Amino acid sequence: MTPDAKAELRTRLLAARRALPAQQRAAEAEAVTSALLGWVSARAQTVCAYVPVGTEPGSPAMLDALDGAGLRVLLPLTITAGPERTALPLRWARYVPGELAKADFGLREPTGAKLPAEAISEADVVIVPALAVDRRGTRLGRGAGFYDRSLPLRGASAALLAIVRDDEFVDELPAHPHDVPMTHVLTPAHGVRPL
Repeated sequence: MTPDAKAELRTRLLAARRALPAQQRAAEAEAVTSALLGWVSARAQTVCAYVPVGTEPGSPAMLDALDGAGLRVLLPLTITAGPERTALPLRWARYVPGELAKADFGLREPTGAKLPAEAISEADVVIVPALAVDRRGTRLGRGAGFYDRSLPLRGASAALLAIVRDDEFVDELPAHPHDVPMTHVLTPAHGVRPL
């Protein structure tokens, strides 16, 4: 798939997310939170997650649920370098409910002490944002490269979970040598599935 075709696919997926009625997004977010909490609670003490923004599946309530279940939740901090704002590996900070600040790229980030990029290696589960994921675990992100640079630092036994809408779990996406495959996918209608 050419870079233009990938960009076009991202545009289509984002437009489809924006077209969803708010009520459907809320119902899907509730389903995602319920499935995630049940699955993660049985296997993790530390979870690297992210704050869903805009039309991303899930909601900040899923972070509150994970924290309320006694899990240590780490959230990413985006770090860039140079005038081109090249993505560097994500740094991390512990999630504290109600303590999120606006950040670059329209994101929300924790305000606590910054942890190094290597803190991802402490996570039993890494929840990874995605626009789509295929049955082999190939993930389509937004293209900035933060997770491509961060996932190689994870622990060898960490589960990598992509959260997508049901129709964003597809048969095949283009894979590249630097892609780290997801080990699991979570969709609102089907919960968590191994890949």
